[in-house]
Amino acid sequence: MASVNGNFPFLGTQLLECSLSPPPASILLKHLGRSYVVSARALFTKRNGKLNASERSRNRRSSSTSENRSWDNSGALLLARNENRRGRSESLTTCNVAGVSSDSANAETECKKQPGQFYGPPLRGRPLPFGASASENGVNFAVHSSGASSVCLCLFTESDLQQGKVTEEVQLDPVFNRTGDVWHIFLPDIAPNLLYGYRVNGHFSPEEGTCYDAKRVLIDPYAKAVISRGTYGVLGAEGNCWPQMAGMVPDLEDEQFDWEGDFPPGLHQKDLVIYEMHIRGFTRHTSSKVEHSGTYLGLVEKLSHLKELGINAIELMPSHEFNELEYYAYNPVMGDYKMNFWGYSSINFFSPMTRYAAAGIRNCGRDAINEFKTLVREAHKLGIEVFMDVVFNHTAEGNEMGPTISFRGFDNRVYYMIAPKGEFYNYSGCGNTFNCNHPIVRRFIVDCLRYWVTEMHIDGFRFDLASIMTRASSLWDRANVYGNTKYIEGDVVTTGTPLSEPPLIDMMSNDPILCGVKLVAEAWDSGGLYQVGSFPHWGVWSEWNGQFRDAVRLFVKGTDGTVGSFAECLCGSPHLYKEGELVSVRVQRLRQRQLRNFVVALMVSQGVPMITMGDEYGHTKGGNNNTYCHDNPINYFRWDKLKADSDGFHRFTRLMVHFRRDTVALRLGEFPTAERLEWHGTTPSTPDWSETSRFVAFTLLDMQKKELYVAFNASHLPVMVSLPERPGFKWYPLVDTSKPSPYDFLTDDVPNRAVALAQSSSFLNAHVFPMLNYSSIILILVPETVF
Repeated sequence: MASVNGNFPFLGTQLLECSLSPPPASILLKHLGRSYVVSARALFTKRNGKLNASERSRNRRSSSTSENRSWDNSGALLLARNENRRGRSESLTTCNVAGVSSDSANAETECKKQPGQFYGPPLRGRPLPFGASASENGVNFAVHSSGASSVCLCLFTESDLQQGKVTEEVQLDPVFNRTGDVWHIFLPDIAPNLLYGYRVNGHFSPEEGTCYDAKRVLIDPYAKAVISRGTYGVLGAEGNCWPQMAGMVPDLEDEQFDWEGDFPPGLHQKDLVIYEMHIRGFTRHTSSKVEHSGTYLGLVEKLSHLKELGINAIELMPSHEFNELEYYAYNPVMGDYKMNFWGYSSINFFSPMTRYAAAGIRNCGRDAINEFKTLVREAHKLGIEVFMDVVFNHTAEGNEMGPTISFRGFDNRVYYMIAPKGEFYNYSGCGNTFNCNHPIVRRFIVDCLRYWVTEMHIDGFRFDLASIMTRASSLWDRANVYGNTKYIEGDVVTTGTPLSEPPLIDMMSNDPILCGVKLVAEAWDSGGLYQVGSFPHWGVWSEWNGQFRDAVRLFVKGTDGTVGSFAECLCGSPHLYKEGELVSVRVQRLRQRQLRNFVVALMVSQGVPMITMGDEYGHTKGGNNNTYCHDNPINYFRWDKLKADSDGFHRFTRLMVHFRRDTVALRLGEFPTAERLEWHGTTPSTPDWSETSRFVAFTLLDMQKKELYVAFNASHLPVMVSLPERPGFKWYPLVDTSKPSPYDFLTDDVPNRAVALAQSSSFLNAHVFPMLNYSSIILILVPETVF
């Protein structure tokens, strides 16, 4: 901050950008709604606060041409708007290129806007928001590129784009037009119906993961419409499948769509009946008899069918901008050409697919945006929610052999998971993996989702290969993720490692805009990460249940061994998702039995057992597998539950621990040999090791207890077990997890112990023992005269 004394003609003026080093050739000043330009050298070499007469004179002349200028809060000079501002001729004292004169550091330079030019003199602009943002006086452009040495804004007319040539280029100054890693510029009085892209130069070294190449014109990742070919399936000029693409330069009038008071239906998730659909495929056949087949408007014509069917939510297969000609090749079997029909290969995540619009690329893609909005609005009128299938796991740029379209050219190492030698990690199976948990990328994803909710009124998202969004980004460490380098030791995690607390999922789950929409994860990826039932959902996500699909197909097909899984599916797959205490008595009893089975397995195993705080009374965290942030009863030891012990589980656990401590054979310190250990099946000495077996039993010799018999029945059916005969001895039923407490562990002080033993004696005298399903037993050898 610097001020100018009374000798300067405008007292109290605020100096902007005075901290630049070296200072720009001309400095913009703000005073009482007017803007001025002064010589940088004159200002920084003034003595005693005085400027020489020639400089004062020049400043007065400069100010006289600027009476109608005003400022916005970005620091960009705004031109007074009039009715015929487009293409008018006018002079303005300003900087020659992007606010800086590269020819003279001693004097300001006048630039005259000639008739036919597409914009007024360029200004510094502002770094946020990203993308192209329209205001009353022009358009601000801002894009992230951390490694660029130079950036050039390219402008196209529609006709020039079709011919593959750039209409005009505006070079951004690396000092004046850059804030941190964001390059920005403001173009006042910009002409209508222009398109834009960027040339980004920098170090080109694919083996180091940098792919800056000024020969390519890149699409802004934040572009709201992407224009190239106009008709679905039709090649570009000279048979080009990948003609030059560009983004739409926005205008304030773009926001004037009539939503007719649209409001989200806000249906409860349990009430949804979702219909997954492909926009083009839904009405493309001639039998649809719609006016605009294969388009957003064609779908609008058929919404009444979905309403009649009982559908109240549609899930649109990928409808972000993609290239259907990506796999273009002749198919001799079908006699046609291969297309990327499904669209799981996004080029831009903010833009609706223009070739799904009846209007195509007309009006620089604005009509396509409005058609998509029309679809959402008309669906909502019928009480139908609209979900989008989004593909934030990879992009159309593929691996090192793929095209450079957008992300790769701006910041390859930021947007993709890159190995040390420049290779692309491929957890998506599609050539590259989006670097979702990098700070820039996760902000991009959240910004994108917010846009579709606020501007397009989308009700929910289904995330393709969502497990990728839980993987560690490239260069994962606290400094890279959180910007904090203090007290960091050994904090580096291998790229792609599944994270228990993925920052992106955290951001999305707790975002104030996204909290009102449905988030559905396809909880796996092509790298083998399978998270169905364990996706870190923060209590707000749903999951695609792939097991339901597989089990139902197998059962209906008549495959053996699937009736149980089919029944689980019919109940909503409670083995994967069911939580809480409000379940049937039968389920509660089964839970108690299984808890005890785990304790038995732990305590009769060789080695050192470990239990976690609260395990002894069956502490539950309600299905939350990562409670790192909870300072509440979720993590507190519940002494009240321990004392109550309403199910007798604490008693059982305590007795099992003591039983282990009193049994030498369970604490061998070495692997048991055949002299001490014998395996059994439901008949002695005949273990069943087949894949379908659900029964395991063994006997183990012990010095004090003579011998133990331990068995586990993991089948859903009860079994009658034949026991090994030991002349002069019989088996005593010490543990049976199928019994209610206290008969699950039959100690001497159990009430009516004699009655309980009498109920088992007839079986034991016959050397057999009945085992219920999902139960385990421990028998010990005692003399025949004991009971």
